[in-house]
Formats: sequence, C-alpha cells, structure tokens
Amino acid sequence: MTTNSRRDFLQKLAASAITLPFLSSQAAFGKATPLAQHSQGPVLRVALMGLGGYASRVAEAMQSCERAKITGLISGTPGKLEKWGAKYDVPEKSRYNYTNFDEIRDNPTIDAVYIITPNALHHDQAIRVAKAGKHVICEKPMAVNAKEGQEMVDACAAAGVKLLVGYRMHFEPNTLEVVRMRQSGELGKILFFQGLSGFRIGDPNQWRLDKDLAGGGALMDIGIYAVNGARYMVGEEPVWVTAQESKTDPAKFKDGVDETIQFQLGFPSGAVASCLSTYNMNYLDRFFLNGEKGFAELQPATGYGPIKGRTNKGELTQPHVVHQTVQMDEMAGIILDGNKPIVPVDGLEGLKDLKILDAIYQACSTGNKQELKLV
Repeated sequence: MTTNSRRDFLQKLAASAITLPFLSSQAAFGKATPLAQHSQGPVLRVALMGLGGYASRVAEAMQSCERAKITGLISGTPGKLEKWGAKYDVPEKSRYNYTNFDEIRDNPTIDAVYIITPNALHHDQAIRVAKAGKHVICEKPMAVNAKEGQEMVDACAAAGVKLLVGYRMHFEPNTLEVVRMRQSGELGKILFFQGLSGFRIGDPNQWRLDKDLAGGGALMDIGIYAVNGARYMVGEEPVWVTAQESKTDPAKFKDGVDETIQFQLGFPSGAVASCLSTYNMNYLDRFFLNGEKGFAELQPATGYGPIKGRTNKGELTQPHVVHQTVQMDEMAGIILDGNKPIVPVDGLEGLKDLKILDAIYQACSTGNKQELKLV
C-alpha cells in the first residue's frame, strides 16, 4: 500500500481530531521531551511489554507505522532486552524488567505501554502502567474475568490515561466493509451469525494450557474472536447466552482449561449467534452473517491475513493491510487526537467481552441460560 493510499485509508477510518497531547517532564531524563512529529500529527511512543512471538510480529509491523514507534522495552529476559534494544534502537535507559518498569513514570520518551504478556498478568501490569501515568494498550483478552477488567478500567480512568485493547480486526478493511454494509441496511434485518474459531494446539507445556497464566483455554485465546465478532457483525449487544463444553483429552486440557465450547447468543432484535471455540480442530476461522436482504462471509475471518470474503453481491476486494501496522497507527490517532474508531477498541469494549466470557463459563458449569446486561 502506498503512503497516499494508506493515508486515505486511515483518514477514512478516523473521525475528527481533538488534540490531547500527553507530555511528561522528569528530571531523570533532563528536560521534557516533546511529542515526536509526523506529517499526520504527533507520533505515539510505545514501550512493548513481553517480548515473545506476537510482540515480534507487532514490532516488525510498527517499522511501517507513520504515527507509532518503539521507544521502550520491558522483559524478564536480559538477553532479549539487549537484542531487541539493538535491533530497534532502544537505548539501555529505556529498557526495563518486570520488577522496575514502574520507573517508566520518569521516562518522557514513552507515552504508552503495549502489554503482550500471558492473560493472567494483564491486570496487575496494566494497573502499574496506569499508575505510572502512561496509556495502556493491552492484548486480548483484556483480563481473565470481568472483575479484573473493571478494575483495569477504573485504574486507567483514575490515572487519566486511555485503555485500549488489541482488537486488530476492528481496523481490517474487509471486516469494516461488512460492518458498513450492515450499518447501511444493505443486508436488511440481521437474523443470524456464525463464528467458528479454532486450531489444534501444539506444545502441551505452553502457557496457553496453564490456567494460572491463561485464565482458561481455547475460549480465552481464540474463542474471544467469535464473541467479539458476533457483537460487531450483528451490531447489537447480546442479552443471553447458552453454552456446552466438551473435552476429549483431559490429560492435555486439565481442569479449568477448556478444549471445545459451543455457545449461542441471543440479541434484542431476535437475531441469534451460534459459535464454536476449540483447541482441537484445524481450519476453523469463519464468520457468516445472514440478513433478510443478503449475507456476508469471511474466511479466513481473524487470521493475520489476507482476510478473504464474499457477500450476496460478490467477492470482497478491499486491500490487504498488515493488521498490526494499521492498528498501531489508528491507536495513535485515538490516544493523541481523540479519534473515534468505527468499531470501539477501548477498555469498556474489552470489558463487555469479559462479561460474556464469564457467562459462557457459567453456562457450561450450570447448564443454564445466562442473562446478560452489557448496556
């Protein structure tokens, strides 16, 4: 994508700007460092926390960002800090570990921290970042339950910083085209959504299969795409959920780590959703939306791309973009300019998903329909 076409795309997604500069002045770094500038506006200076596989993808994608750059690193592995610091030109004074990262409050070259650590660590880390006066970008799921999520929202509000969640699909062009079609009425009254999210998970010793780190199993990791997708595809908040769990390998999927969950959502208009979340089946990455006047299908729907799809009017032909590049540029606009994305990515959006996840697990354990109150 050319610079001009990306600029047009970003401007199309963003609303009007209200500049909210985030400046800090700390003696440890000398004079206050003003926000870096780009032709599109100030540049968001980001510290990456948790230098694992997905952080590598984010870091590489950010090299093409126009409004976001890596200026800090946080990791528990000294070797990673040294290697990443050299690779991304992050000075030693802007590299931190999990014990001392509260010191970012004294670093005026960092505006926000992107938390890319195991799910169960998000809560405490986000609150510490907020107390240090930095904006929080947190990978999904935002936390392991709604109680923790609410505490994160409250902490960021109290600190006067923004809390955003890494919902990269909210900026993906084919996804947004389906949202546009639904909003414009081209699909008519929405009747049904199907979300299939799953893959066969490998290494049984990885953190995603450790309840203390993951907070659950497939639902937390991959099923949340279907939960979140049902909401932005249907365009309503669900009012009830039912769910059923099945497990074929209890040795690999221990207590509290779900292997496969089927869940159903009901919406105020009468629309329903039927979804599947699993760690034991490949080739499951599909969204299907059915309305009285048409349909839309995305397959793959949530992978790293390219996202492909079709509607009753034909193939979707929006340009493929690197999800994390656009996500970080858009988040810079949200944090620095007050832009409003077409589909929200704030902490309240993440909290709604957590309330649904809580209800799905409750429905599985009780066998009963759970009422939802998200608005």
